[in-house]
Amino acid sequence: MLIKTFGSAVQGVNAYTITVEVSVSAGTKYFLVGLPDNAVKEGEQRIEAALKHYHYKMPRQKVVINMAPADIRKEGSSYDLTIAMGILAASGQIASDKVAQYMIMGELSLDGELRPIKGVLPIAIQARKEGFKGIMLPAQNANEAAIVNNLDVIPVRTIQEAIDFLDNRLEIEPMVVNTREMFQNQVDQYAADFADVQGQENIKRALEIAAAGGHNLIMIGPPGAGKTMLAKRLPSILPPLSMHEALETTKIHSVAGKLGEASSLLTTRPYRSPHHTISDVALVGGGGVPQPGEISLSHNGVLFLDELPEFKRTVLEVMRQPLEERRVTISRAKTSIEFPANFMLVASMNPCPCGFYNHPEKECVCGPGVVQRYLNKVSGPLLDRIDLHVEVTPVTFDEMTATRKSEDSTTVRERVVKARDVQQDRFKDFPQIHSNAMMPSQMVKDICQINEAGRTLLKTAMERLGLSARAYDRILKVSRTIADLADSPEIKIEHLAEAIQYRSLDREGWAA
Repeated sequence: MLIKTFGSAVQGVNAYTITVEVSVSAGTKYFLVGLPDNAVKEGEQRIEAALKHYHYKMPRQKVVINMAPADIRKEGSSYDLTIAMGILAASGQIASDKVAQYMIMGELSLDGELRPIKGVLPIAIQARKEGFKGIMLPAQNANEAAIVNNLDVIPVRTIQEAIDFLDNRLEIEPMVVNTREMFQNQVDQYAADFADVQGQENIKRALEIAAAGGHNLIMIGPPGAGKTMLAKRLPSILPPLSMHEALETTKIHSVAGKLGEASSLLTTRPYRSPHHTISDVALVGGGGVPQPGEISLSHNGVLFLDELPEFKRTVLEVMRQPLEERRVTISRAKTSIEFPANFMLVASMNPCPCGFYNHPEKECVCGPGVVQRYLNKVSGPLLDRIDLHVEVTPVTFDEMTATRKSEDSTTVRERVVKARDVQQDRFKDFPQIHSNAMMPSQMVKDICQINEAGRTLLKTAMERLGLSARAYDRILKVSRTIADLADSPEIKIEHLAEAIQYRSLDREGWAA
């Protein structure tokens, strides 16, 4: 008897359907074909033990299992339940009429319990797209799959429950999640808030500008000045996630297996802060089975690189292309996978190895040329992609102990959202551009026009401060964002003046 069951494989952030054909006929051997990896092959032992635990039999006949399409490699242990249901139906131990109506996925333990799997959200989206009645999967993954509407999500805890459901002996209520209501209730619930930060008003202003225009930012300052604390609070002032962004971000985290058991939809912007010992593959993505890296996990959110010069140079250099293209393409001999990577880069660094260069009270003990060598660890092309360079100074005792309440994240976010609305209207004819930071050079000339007084100021600043040519476009983009925050249709001289001060590392002799 030939039976077909259906599973799914995830490639990049999308899934495609795998048809598992099971044939039981006269003979004695077990054959598994269709390019399965070791985890899929080892499933035979797990399936046999799980069936035996519930007094079902592995057929002692010729069992041929084909996983189609046969030219694509099948990886992971999530096909255990798919194959097990096919074997039971093909050997006549359960009814076969419901088996093909559901996409079936799950990893089996030896006692027949089901373990959670990765990539459930793209699998559920594909199941609905292909017209399946529903998806049967481990109960721990049910919340995540239930995000997809018009699809029966059948949560099962053991193989016995799956058998009883398919054999019409057990009714299982499909898992239902009111996605929109849950999203509205939980959106923008951040633990950290700008109200916690005393002082540092100039840095908060820089972060507000960065959030309003989608600009990348680097903070330079001594240890303990509050760089990390400020970076952690940046997601709380970014515009709220839209439903589309939330689904896109959740898909990436689902594929990487980063969603918790009880979680379903991500409702806050991701914040990723990898350690400086990270490898280039872990940062950008890849591996034998290509997985999203930190830059994709921070898609629609913030990637914070603390102590930037301590990262390996090769690791930082691989970020240059994704910063420009907002996506990363991982190519292999047989396939090419694209992961989205539209993130805000926020970096921090000490001004020198000892950390106290330019400190108002402590003396720097670094020798001649050491400071410049330390700064040179960060390459010019990477700095070129960072719009705002901000010097962070330590908070004074009076500021730390002040009783005056700081502005909270909600108030700042309202201004940021208003500025983003202006930009959405400006770029409505350009679907690939969403913020001022994404403008190409030609568009900067058209949109960021300045008057004669502004040109004179910019010329004087570039000559006196020794600003590099690459700073020119960046200053215009940042001044456009400052003008948007001020609700000004044109770039005024004060907007330009503020943008110029955010180019610390471009000044000649900054570390001389």
